[in-house]
Amino acid sequence: MTTHATHTTSLTVPAGPAAAAGSPRTRLDFAKSAPRVFRALVGFDAAAREGLDPALVELVQIRSSLLNHCAYCLHMHTNDARKAGESEDRLHMVAVWREARHFFTEKEQAALALTEAVTLVSDGGVPDDVYTEAAAHFDEEELAHVLALILTINTWNRVALSTGKVAGTDERRR
Repeated sequence: MTTHATHTTSLTVPAGPAAAAGSPRTRLDFAKSAPRVFRALVGFDAAAREGLDPALVELVQIRSSLLNHCAYCLHMHTNDARKAGESEDRLHMVAVWREARHFFTEKEQAALALTEAVTLVSDGGVPDDVYTEAAAHFDEEELAHVLALILTINTWNRVALSTGKVAGTDERRR
């Protein structure tokens, strides 16, 4: 059995193929190890959401989490979307929204396209047409909040993936 210890408070969680064999992996608890950074990120996240439609917020977070392969955040945000009244049909179509555009408003489609471009920014930046389409559906303040939301969920995805968070263990409920 292999474990990776840290010099800070740690959390043992199963991950990957080793988890199936019962082999734990030790990763730090980010919130406990960097509380000021964690609180700042929570504040940034809360500020990003201000004034945005809660359904749009969840769609953006779900799409980014899908692209980043973050099961922890995907589980959390699909559950949040359901609790907020989102339909199962739309939740199932987020992954293939371009092929199922009729499930989403033009504004949601613009936000999903922007989410993809920003999340996958290393694949070619944020194309002008994607940005222009988003700017046509959001005023400047809303667009800034959508961009901030995309930045925060990408950060949360990276925190969850780096620290080995396990889907189904929503730690906000503790």
